[in-house]
Amino acid sequence: MSSSPEQATPLELFRQELEDQVAILNQALLDLEADPASADGFDRLMRAAHSVKGAARIVGLHDLEALAHAFEDTLVAVRDGRLPLSPSLLSRLFTIVDCLETIQGCAPAELPGWIDSQRPVLEAQARSLMAGSSDDAPVAAPAEALAPSGEPTQGTPAPERVVRVDADQLNRIMALAGESLVEAKWLQPFADSLAQLKDRQNEMVALVEQLHQQLSEPGSGGARDLIEQVRAKERDCQQLLVDRLGELELFARRANNVAYRLYREVIGSNMRPFSDGLAGFPRMVRDISRSLGKQVRLEVVGKGTLVDRDILKRLESPLTHILRNAIDHGVETPEARLAAGKSAEATLRIEALHRGGMLAIHVADDGRGVDLEAVRRTLVQRQLMEAEAVARMGEADLLDALMLPGFSTATAVTELSGRGVGLDVVRAMVQEVGGSVRLSSTAGAGTSIHFQLPLTLSVVRTLLVEIAGEPYAFPLARLDQIVAMDQSAIHGVEGRDTFNLDGRTIGLLAAREVMALPPLDQLPDPVPLVVISDHSNVYGVMVDRFLGEQDLVVRPLDSRLGRVPNISAAALMGDGLPILIVDVPDLVRSIDARLMRGDLRSLAAAPPAPCSRRRVLVVDDSATVRQSLVRCLIGAGYRVEQAADGREAWTALQGQEFDLVLTDVEMPRMDGLELVRLLRQLPRLASLPVMIVSSREGEQDRLLGLEAGADYYLDKGSFSDARLLAAVHDLIGPA
Repeated sequence: MSSSPEQATPLELFRQELEDQVAILNQALLDLEADPASADGFDRLMRAAHSVKGAARIVGLHDLEALAHAFEDTLVAVRDGRLPLSPSLLSRLFTIVDCLETIQGCAPAELPGWIDSQRPVLEAQARSLMAGSSDDAPVAAPAEALAPSGEPTQGTPAPERVVRVDADQLNRIMALAGESLVEAKWLQPFADSLAQLKDRQNEMVALVEQLHQQLSEPGSGGARDLIEQVRAKERDCQQLLVDRLGELELFARRANNVAYRLYREVIGSNMRPFSDGLAGFPRMVRDISRSLGKQVRLEVVGKGTLVDRDILKRLESPLTHILRNAIDHGVETPEARLAAGKSAEATLRIEALHRGGMLAIHVADDGRGVDLEAVRRTLVQRQLMEAEAVARMGEADLLDALMLPGFSTATAVTELSGRGVGLDVVRAMVQEVGGSVRLSSTAGAGTSIHFQLPLTLSVVRTLLVEIAGEPYAFPLARLDQIVAMDQSAIHGVEGRDTFNLDGRTIGLLAAREVMALPPLDQLPDPVPLVVISDHSNVYGVMVDRFLGEQDLVVRPLDSRLGRVPNISAAALMGDGLPILIVDVPDLVRSIDARLMRGDLRSLAAAPPAPCSRRRVLVVDDSATVRQSLVRCLIGAGYRVEQAADGREAWTALQGQEFDLVLTDVEMPRMDGLELVRLLRQLPRLASLPVMIVSSREGEQDRLLGLEAGADYYLDKGSFSDARLLAAVHDLIGPA
């Protein structure tokens, strides 16, 4: 399918319109069945049928046009009183809608040929409508006869993913994109003004150099004039810098505001009303309840609740299973309901709302409730659990067992139930998106299923951790608990590390080992742990350290990478650096596989080996530059510590041993040159290698750094990982 309406063919546009009209026809027929006197139902049916007829005529599908015309004529006859709206006629109208719905499954390019091949069936459908209201009138072939047969035509490209965005919302996104473009164009003039500032500072540096030379010569009479020129240049640079900084702060506020608004609109464009995912449910409930001889009404509350379109799509199958189970197992026959003092018509209720930053969905029926004793018998008969364990189970555990794979209380396999595939689909979907599901039931009063799901899959709240020198993100919704455990609380049991948490003994493993990364030299104290689980196993996974919490915009991995073990997606952090998001279910599977092979090493199996890797202290007030240097050095195998300015570095050097200091020049509290001079005055640190990495590119700056006592001067303008590592290797050797 084309990715935009402008590129779509007429047949593609027709199929999209048919999808909308089928939803209207289904709902209008259901309303008409409930209230035959509804004028609004007739009007909606007439408009939808007329739209289908006109669209079919435009694209040349004349057989379909004739069917829609017969549908429209029948409605006119009913409206004018020439034809009674009997149950038989309603069934024929529903069959026509099923026919139109089936056509949606045909590829646009194959639609004319396929409809031509189905002409006898379509003509039979039209004749069934014209047969009148007699209950003995022949019913047309069922919709299944129209289903496209065989595999898709070889060579037919897979349809592209298409999403629909509200026109007003798209206009807002386009307006914000225009604002972003305007704001972005401000950057180049600002960069040009900074270049002017750099030129003036270079002129001032040249004047200072001349002043230095004149002062060193006898009879320096012109020094005073040079000093005044330097002061004038300094004032000029200061004023220009103040002006530009003010402009930059104003721009930063405007850009942040536009970016945030654009971000919210883009996220909103991926949200759809909850009702969009329920279009087929009223018809399904009607058909199933009638086939079982039951009377069921579907109520939906919160139709306008916005839901992530991906979550909405994934909800379709679980909600289908829940509704089918409720009608088949939960709802009684009209006679049984009347005998129990209830109304003959049962009610199925679906409610969606936002609560506590999550999407809450409740599905409830007013049927007979869950027979807990039947659940106990089924668990034992199907050998899903031992009889002793089942006898000890409470109500909550028994209700939770309804979602076990293979569970069904049906005594015979029917079209609706008995295969043992149903509510386990619900649990699988909930676990997949990082939500939770809970069942409750009252005997004779009904059953409720409560979902708690994330509002969107596009943004995820995560715990940032460090593993082997790299940051990783764990989705918070996937974590059972976050623990800082004392080393003394770790015990070895049968060659495996364990710890006790809330009365449970939990296995402990290192994330480095599971993810095939270099092992730690020694255990941190306290040990940072994330507790993860699936429905049967719980594990504590040791990370190097916690870095905090952050909301991340999820970015899928490039398909060319294939499946990346233990990783689900990527994201960008606030400083623009990439981070990988851990796939917790896959990590649990990896742990299970390693345990089955028996190749996991105990953390306490041997005393920690002394560290022989060279240590580097990176000093820079820019977090972005600092992290870039740290990652490069860690990737080469060096151990790295960080400091945000010279004073923090000086404090670190008093109590720790380092093989190299790598520092910037311009920093608050204590700059890099002052730090180097202090190091050279202290006998213990006088010979410690020091490298300056600075944005000052002039020869004079390089000489100042070397004169202060630095061993190497690297300007950031020509910086690269290769140059940095080559310089470090020259100063202290390999890691």
